[in-house]
Amino acid sequence: MEGIVIAFMVPTILFVLVVLPIWVTMHYRGKEKRMNSLSESEREELLLLTQQTERMQERIESLEAILDEQTPDWRRSEL
Repeated sequence: MEGIVIAFMVPTILFVLVVLPIWVTMHYRGKEKRMNSLSESEREELLLLTQQTERMQERIESLEAILDEQTPDWRRSEL
């Protein structure tokens, strides 16, 4: 009977001490990587927002150039 208990305990202890920590670590690393990556729809939305931001920046620069030409002191007046 004692031989059966030892035969069961040794593999169980090895599993708990060696395999299980590696398994848990790999599981949560993979889960973290999946959560940190963007889905395809999120990438498309990010690209669209980037394009809109660039267009808005160009418009702001154009408006500032017009204001600089028509009202040179406009920047000081907003302070």
